[in-house]
Amino acid sequence: MSKRRYDSEKAKVEIMEHAVSLFSQKGYNQTSVGDISTASGYSKGHIYYHFENKEKLFVLLAQQTMQDWHSKWLEKEITYSTATEKLYGMAMHVLYHYQTPLLRSGQELAANPKSSPESIQQLFNLAVVPMGAYRAILQEGIDREEFFNGNIDEWTILIGTWLGGLCQLTNTQELKELEPLFQQAITIFLKEIKKGGI
Repeated sequence: MSKRRYDSEKAKVEIMEHAVSLFSQKGYNQTSVGDISTASGYSKGHIYYHFENKEKLFVLLAQQTMQDWHSKWLEKEITYSTATEKLYGMAMHVLYHYQTPLLRSGQELAANPKSSPESIQQLFNLAVVPMGAYRAILQEGIDREEFFNGNIDEWTILIGTWLGGLCQLTNTQELKELEPLFQQAITIFLKEIKKGGI
């Protein structure tokens, strides 16, 4: 019994690994369950057993990608000693980890009229993860009296939309060239919220 459970988990992991590769290379619309079956060596039946359909498989992969993004941030976060440093660090983290291999495929799924509203909502809900990370930094800054005691909900939305908007430039410019712009965005933001200036 335990051996079968282990093999089942192994199959699931291998299917997911091959699916990430295909979605990254071909996009969501051009990748079929048949393609994933051929690449992974598992039958379509195996894939449907574990994931129900291509859409649910993709959403699971997108959720895993966002968890990885957050885990990488948590590893980095402990290297900063102040909330101010963390905001600058987060800007660089967002810049260098925005362009995930699944980003284009996720945009395709969200734009596809055949996609279920539930799946689209689950993809949009992934924004909760970075917004929660921004909010935690801002709350820490308030608690440690680095920042004024302002409207944290508004600040979280502002920093999220500002960084998200800047990320659109990653499609056309080298990431290294964008570093000063991302840093300046934080500097301007801090002028409004930081006690004693920056």
